[in-house]
Amino acid sequence: MANTLTGLIPDLYESMDIVSRELVGLIPAVSRDHTIDRAAVGQSVKSFVAPAVTATDITPGVTPPNDGDQTLSNVSMTITKARRVPIRWNGEEQRGVNSGPGYRNIRANQMAQAFRTLTNEIEADLAALYVNASRGYGTPGTAPFGSSLADSAQPRKILADNGTPLTDLQLVIDTSAGANLRTLANLTRVSESGTADVLRQGVLIDLHGFAIRESAAIKTHTKGTGTSYVTSGTYAVGATAITLATGSGTLVAGDEVQFAGDSNWYVVKAGISAPGVLTIAAPGLLKALGTGVAVSVRNGGVKNMAFRRSAIALATRMPALPEEGDSADDRMTLIDPVSGLAFEIAMYRQYRQVQYELSLAWGVQVFKPEHLAILEG
Repeated sequence: MANTLTGLIPDLYESMDIVSRELVGLIPAVSRDHTIDRAAVGQSVKSFVAPAVTATDITPGVTPPNDGDQTLSNVSMTITKARRVPIRWNGEEQRGVNSGPGYRNIRANQMAQAFRTLTNEIEADLAALYVNASRGYGTPGTAPFGSSLADSAQPRKILADNGTPLTDLQLVIDTSAGANLRTLANLTRVSESGTADVLRQGVLIDLHGFAIRESAAIKTHTKGTGTSYVTSGTYAVGATAITLATGSGTLVAGDEVQFAGDSNWYVVKAGISAPGVLTIAAPGLLKALGTGVAVSVRNGGVKNMAFRRSAIALATRMPALPEEGDSADDRMTLIDPVSGLAFEIAMYRQYRQVQYELSLAWGVQVFKPEHLAILEG
């Protein structure tokens, strides 16, 4: 079979510089999972999680204590999407444009738009994982870094308090926060920052151990309608299931709640629509909670994401083919220079027309909610 797609490569890479592309900050910030390729769309691959353990006193004896059993939990990773963008031309259409802009030029830009479409969808899927965060900090409606660098210190504190290893930390923010960050004098003056990257290249730098990136897909959360809820029962530090009594309205995943007497804002993992059991993300309560305690719900806002790279996984693979293959004349893999993702391009010759297809299968998952926090904006 002739490698008929090879000639597309120069046109594709040239067009990448012309077609508009949104900022992609989450895709390069998360971990890539390559073990998921054995799973079909909709199937899950489990990653086992070791539980927290307790220490015991050493008591000399003839035999060691009869203990040490543990109950292992797991987190499932699933390929949830197999998506494609088709581009089709017939002979008459090609002839019609070759007297003007040219078929090859238009086709190259169409391919670049296809890369843009799938990349943006993957970035949006990653941004939607904010609902799995442990806790949040900041003021909804006010973009961080308005006057100082202090805002990134608090998400770092959340992660540190949760026991997150403080290496390979990522902070992905929206463009409003990025604009604030770029205008801070101590980042744009080479004499103070020690580097010309921000001043001359517009590259965001490390702050408080975070590699700071921008994304056009950062989500804005709309809170539920819950009001006047109070707790029922007492709960120890680490509890994640809290029963709420009285009150009304909904508490939805991604809401942040605060219990009177506790300054922490906990992210809701599973909400309620009437008095019942509210689930907050791991590691759960940082302070013991009594009964009859009032619950506050934070306003919705922009959900910038602070996390350790290993907390979030992105699994990608080429869409599966039957063992016998299909009717494509040729297919190849091409790397998107903006996101770094590898996509499959296939060409199907049809009756007096040709169809190109850009495709990818993927799934996203938070493996460690304790290693993910929200910076409000």
